[in-house]
Amino acid sequence: GPMGLLTWKGGTLEAPLPPVLVSCGTLDSPNVLTVAWTGIVNTDPPMTYISVRPERFSFEILRKTGEFVINLPTESLARAIDFCGVRSGRDIDKIDACGLTLLPGETVQAPLVAESPVHLECQITQELPLGSHHMFLARISAVRVDEKYMDETGRLCMEKCRLISYIHGTYYATGRALGKFGFSVQKKKKRPRS
Repeated sequence: GPMGLLTWKGGTLEAPLPPVLVSCGTLDSPNVLTVAWTGIVNTDPPMTYISVRPERFSFEILRKTGEFVINLPTESLARAIDFCGVRSGRDIDKIDACGLTLLPGETVQAPLVAESPVHLECQITQELPLGSHHMFLARISAVRVDEKYMDETGRLCMEKCRLISYIHGTYYATGRALGKFGFSVQKKKKRPRS
């Protein structure tokens, strides 16, 4: 191709993605699954989505309950995240197998995975059948945060959470900071003359 660019047919080659642990069901009858097809779609109201294959065990749970929790992925959860992505809740208790701890939700019946630092409690507003996956659009009704990641000013220190990403079949630790939002247009501070 021109300038050495290859053209492939359309595919899902967007990266990095957050391989989040999605918890659904109830504290009494819970399930967790790993979802990388997720993101933020709106600020006001705060909205997200997860895309799930209809064959997945959690699919009918999501449809029936209309809610779920997105638990952000960390380095220490990498093994559980992978396991919950390849095993089915139909055949195995993934929560028990991974040694995960569940906590009650505040605004949803779906439980939280305690080992995650940040939890988005979500209420499904719409289901979109797209083909291989159905997208569940959802309002984020509450954000729950582990207070050990808060500093004395009340700021959430996300950089201390050791979040991971998923790039084309591989999990990666988050790298070094490259600049804060807006750094490209920030005016340089004048240094006082000595």
